[in-house]
Amino acid sequence: MAGKKTGSGESSDFRKVKQRGGRRDLEALRDRRMRAAEMFAAGRRQIDVAVELEVSQQTASRWHRQWTEGGHEALEGAGRAGRRPRLDDAQIEAIREELLKGPQAHGFTTGVWTLGRVTIVIERLTGVTYGPTQTWTILRTRLGWSRQRPARRAVERDEDAIVAWRENEWPRIKK
Repeated sequence: MAGKKTGSGESSDFRKVKQRGGRRDLEALRDRRMRAAEMFAAGRRQIDVAVELEVSQQTASRWHRQWTEGGHEALEGAGRAGRRPRLDDAQIEAIREELLKGPQAHGFTTGVWTLGRVTIVIERLTGVTYGPTQTWTILRTRLGWSRQRPARRAVERDEDAIVAWRENEWPRIKK
């Protein structure tokens, strides 16, 4: 991201923070705060930081207060956005292994996974209760699974009779 020239002769790559796929670029946000910390350490005023980094005066003031109280570390940030997941990677891997065993290994009558069944297995393994939407999110984002639907075929289906009907009856009816 090319920045514009600022009054100090430096190019400002810390101005507008791009968003990746609808999410904030946390690394760019952190870099901008670290640049502010460097400027404060060099004796620059809050208004200079606000102008050069193109942030509000309130933001520059908040950063200055945090920097004064805790130094560079205070402006590091949390490193991630949003709530922390309730299941760690080891638990997710254990869930994957259990789901690969199939529904019947967990006492279900058919060999089809449903969100309700997956929710039950997750709760049995981890003690964490999820709703169907959260369960689907775990399957899709953390396990990389996609929705599958079984082919609906009658058990009584006679493939030979179907082929014979297509070859003999269908052409006669089609006329």
